[in-house]
Amino acid sequence: MLPKRETIGISCVRNGMELDLVTHDVLKFFTLLLKRNGYVLEQLYSPLVVHTTPEQEELKEIAEGCVTRHHSHHYLGFAATQWDLFQKDNPPRVKPLLYVYRVVLTGIHLMRTGKVEANLLKLNEEFRLPYIPELAERKMRGTEKGSLDAAERDFHQAEYTRLIAQLEEAGATSHLPDQPSARDALNNLLIRLRLSPSLPAHP
Repeated sequence: MLPKRETIGISCVRNGMELDLVTHDVLKFFTLLLKRNGYVLEQLYSPLVVHTTPEQEELKEIAEGCVTRHHSHHYLGFAATQWDLFQKDNPPRVKPLLYVYRVVLTGIHLMRTGKVEANLLKLNEEFRLPYIPELAERKMRGTEKGSLDAAERDFHQAEYTRLIAQLEEAGATSHLPDQPSARDALNNLLIRLRLSPSLPAHP
């Protein structure tokens, strides 16, 4: 028998559009949820849905019990990685900078509310950072306005440091639990999914 594949990824360009897809076996996905992994939370709660099932809606309810204050560590590490990538560009570019801000603000919002929000413009309705709309507009205009000068880089370095401190504080003061409470519910859902037929029965 072939070994079980826990993760399947597709990265290609089709009809001029970039396709980047990662999908997990259900056990792998549930395990990542219990390991305080922000990536799978963002996948689960993404508004971009091609196909859904009642089980997915059930999982979204269950996964609320997977969110803990320790997810702040995921977003701190994620932000640091993205900031390092941003700094490697010479000159630094707007697009990676926007991604840094998205990650940090998602983490702060999660610590404060327990809810996942990965849309930067929606997040900025809460945080009201005056430079976000301008950066987003520059990104949309293309490469001509897509890089930063030295003064802008220094400004955003200070902003990054300030927001990281906010994320650290939000994690330390969050009312979210220390441990996930959804293990039993995930196990029950996993059993039902494993026992259900993979294809609907036809009359």
